[in-house]
Amino acid sequence: MADNAARNGDEHAPGDADGAQHVPGEVTFLVCVDDTPECRVAMRFAGLRARYSSGHVALLYVIEPAEFEHWMAVADLMREEQRQTAEELLQSLAAEVYDISGKMPVLHVREGRKGEQVLKLIAEDPSISIMVLGAAPDGEGSNELVRQLTSELTKRLRIPLAIVPGNLSDEQLRLLT
Repeated sequence: MADNAARNGDEHAPGDADGAQHVPGEVTFLVCVDDTPECRVAMRFAGLRARYSSGHVALLYVIEPAEFEHWMAVADLMREEQRQTAEELLQSLAAEVYDISGKMPVLHVREGRKGEQVLKLIAEDPSISIMVLGAAPDGEGSNELVRQLTSELTKRLRIPLAIVPGNLSDEQLRLLT
């Protein structure tokens, strides 16, 4: 579902209009995803909430800048490999969201720093109503995006932020939603 428009950070699912308007009463849950277990928990939580609220899920994968910017050929190859990884992961997660919520999610691929790209997408898309993040259990994984969005970037966040513990079971998620 990701297309070449994503290369410029302008990814929208087919049929989505640029500058989508928020529909009162309609909730879109944004999940910034990667291949960590806590992101999958956040995605499942968002899918369940979307199902029970007749809402939607949007998945964002951010390709972070390569450390090898001075070697353009290497950076370009790494970026292309990351894009392929992003698209494969998003397709897999989209199928899972569909199974949970009954609706296909909107998929976004952006390049840049995660926190900035999250805020940029939220600013551009008024249909996004809530941000859902998975927090890694203490001592495991990285909670960098959680730290960013709960500190200096929170001042610029215009929607609620839901932080889901990354060690919740599917049964615990069902009970919460």
